[in-house]
Amino acid sequence: MEQCEDNKTTAINYWEELFKLRDQDRANKKNAIKTVLGNDLPWELNRQGFMRWYLNPVMTDKVINPFIFYVQKILPGSRSGRLKTQGSQVFYIWEGKGYTVLNGVKHNWEEGACVQLPLIPTGAIFQHFNTDEEKEAVLISVEANTVGALGMDRGSGFEQLENCPEFDKEMRNCTTS
Repeated sequence: MEQCEDNKTTAINYWEELFKLRDQDRANKKNAIKTVLGNDLPWELNRQGFMRWYLNPVMTDKVINPFIFYVQKILPGSRSGRLKTQGSQVFYIWEGKGYTVLNGVKHNWEEGACVQLPLIPTGAIFQHFNTDEEKEAVLISVEANTVGALGMDRGSGFEQLENCPEFDKEMRNCTTS
């Protein structure tokens, strides 16, 4: 709090804070990444599966970050983790064939298809399955980055209900080593 000339106490000047945010944003963007090349990105094994991240809410080194955007591969005959989320997410099937179980209902897909998780008030519980025993399935996922506005739960919650088998295998290997 600051003292004004007439001895009245004033709170923080939120208008001026916006200009400070602007200046910080400009400084951050000066050296930020403007082009993301997929071949330069590593594959990450996490509870949901193998992912190559293009945009993520914690990535502060990008010029803009309007989406949560990743490529996911599912090994032959395997599956992703099972996740509860608010929905409002789209998957493009880049390669492969299989199906997605969404809130208990099976939806088949193949290369070139789109799978949309609708925005469901109680949440969308989903898991992808690769039915090809020889080839990987590759999915591109994109959704609006509403984390800053709504938080990670974004309404219905954000919960990993089951890990992908490769992650559990890796964790078992780590504990026995």
